[in-house]
Amino acid sequence: MAAIAGCFVLAPSRAHAQWWSRAPADFEECADAAEKAATKEAKASLLAGCNAKFAGRRKPGGGYVYFDFMQNRSFDIAGPNPTREEQKRIDEQYTAYLDNERRSSIAAAFTAKQQQQQQVQQAAFETGNEKAEKAPVTTRSVAKPVTKPQAAAPKVRPRAKIENCAEHSFSCDWPRLSEGLNDLKKLFSPPPSKAKRG
Repeated sequence: MAAIAGCFVLAPSRAHAQWWSRAPADFEECADAAEKAATKEAKASLLAGCNAKFAGRRKPGGGYVYFDFMQNRSFDIAGPNPTREEQKRIDEQYTAYLDNERRSSIAAAFTAKQQQQQQVQQAAFETGNEKAEKAPVTTRSVAKPVTKPQAAAPKVRPRAKIENCAEHSFSCDWPRLSEGLNDLKKLFSPPPSKAKRG
């Protein structure tokens, strides 16, 4: 019983102590109090507590601003922390932001794919043009009437020089004369026809 009575006695004194020491109203007051800390470590710890306790920052003209790093955007809020309605509005804006980002990334991927396809088509077109430039140009010729091929004129071959031959002797001139006769034969005789298989 004595312990319970002691708790009741001590509880009001603690509440009374918080009442006369005023807590900071916003981040700026909290940060000002943290600046008075004795050590760097204590100051850093108090500033971290201020960041955790207050989301908004005081604006010079009055009111507060909340910076949402996920959207990289600031929102005006009424107090040092967003109310439920303000947090709901910020969350709705974040959902819209994500939708826009998704649409933008889909559009960017689609555009990149189209550009890649155009580059492939352009490369294929240029390759085709290079092949066409290298290929001989063929023109359609008008059909000509078929005529018998004319025999080529006999070729005049230089006279073989035979050793120990007297000039204008029959034995020396015979090979040349024989070649000339063969050429005349070819000129006047028709080409051999192929036998039809049937």
